Amino acid sequence: MRILITGITGFAGSHLADYILEKFPEVEIFGIKRWRSKTENIEHLKDNVKYFDCDIKDAHNVYEVIDEIKPDKIFHLAAQSYVPASWEAPVETLTLNIAGQTNMLEAIKKVKSKNSDYDPVILVAGSSEEYGKVYENEVPIKETNPLRPLSPYGVSKVCQDLLGYQYWNSYKIRVIRSRAFNHSGPRRGEVFVDSNFAQQIAKIEKGKQDPVIKVGNLEAKRDFTDVRDIVQAYWVATDKCKPGEAYNMCSGQTHSIQQVLDKLLSLSTNKEIKVEEDPARMRPSDVLILSGDNTKFKEATGWEPKINYLDKTLVDMLNYWRERV
Repeated sequence: MRILITGITGFAGSHLADYILEKFPEVEIFGIKRWRSKTENIEHLKDNVKYFDCDIKDAHNVYEVIDEIKPDKIFHLAAQSYVPASWEAPVETLTLNIAGQTNMLEAIKKVKSKNSDYDPVILVAGSSEEYGKVYENEVPIKETNPLRPLSPYGVSKVCQDLLGYQYWNSYKIRVIRSRAFNHSGPRRGEVFVDSNFAQQIAKIEKGKQDPVIKVGNLEAKRDFTDVRDIVQAYWVATDKCKPGEAYNMCSGQTHSIQQVLDKLLSLSTNKEIKVEEDPARMRPSDVLILSGDNTKFKEATGWEPKINYLDKTLVDMLNYWRERV
C-alpha cells in the first residue's frame, strides 16, 4: 500500500506518519513538503518516508506527484491552519486551503481518467471551525448542524468540505470529509492556545520569561482530543467511512480555556506565576463553544479516544516544551 500525506511536516501530519509506521510497517509512506518547510517534526522520519517538494497551489506540480506515486490513500492535511492568521491574511488562507485541495482533487481525477483501475481514497481534513456560531440548543454538535463559520479559516474549511462532497457526487472520487475538533499534544505549534501556555510556562521555569503568562479569551469552551487519537481516527476513517459523508472526530468532552490554563499552572514548578490579559490575543469574533457529538463516527468505525487530555496530553505537551525552550 502506498500512502501520501500532504502537510507531513506539520503537527498532525508527523503524528500520522508515526502511527502508520508503528502499526503498518510494510506500508510505503510519501510526503509532500515545501522547500521552505520547517522539518523539526519529521527529522526522525527521514529514513522511512519519501519526500516530494511540492507547492499545492501549483496544479501541475500536484498532478506530477499524484501521477508518479499513484497513492492508495491520501491524507490531505496541508493547510493554513491557524485561525487568527486567517484574519491577517485571508486571501492567502483561502487560496492555499481551497485552491490547494481543488488541485489535489483535479489531479486525482486526471490520473483516474488515464488509469481505469486507479481508485484512491482521500481524507480531507476539515475542522469544527466550520460550525462557527453555535446556539445553546445545538450542543453537542452533530454533522447535520448548520455551518456558520466565523473566520476566513472556517470559511475555507467549509469550502474544502463541500468540494469533497461535490467531487464524490460528480466524479466518484472517494472523499472522506473529516471534521476534527481541537486536537493537541507534543509538537503542537506555539501559536495555538494550550501549546502557547505550555511554552510560556516552560520559559518561566527556566528564567527566560518574567513570571507572567499572557492570555486571551479564557471563557471559550473547546472539545479537545489528543492528536495521537485523532490520527488513528483519520486512518480508520479511510477504511470504514462512506465516501461523500462528513464525520465529527472529537472526544465529546468540553473544557474551558480557563480550565486548560489552570491545569498547566498546577503542573508548573513555579507557583508564583501571574496571569495577564493581552488585548492582542483577542479575536475579532470568537466561537464561544465547540462541543462535538461523535456518535456517527463511532458507529461507523468503532473508534473512541483513549488518551485523557487533561491528565496526559497537557503533561506531554508541557514536557515537550521543557525540552526545547
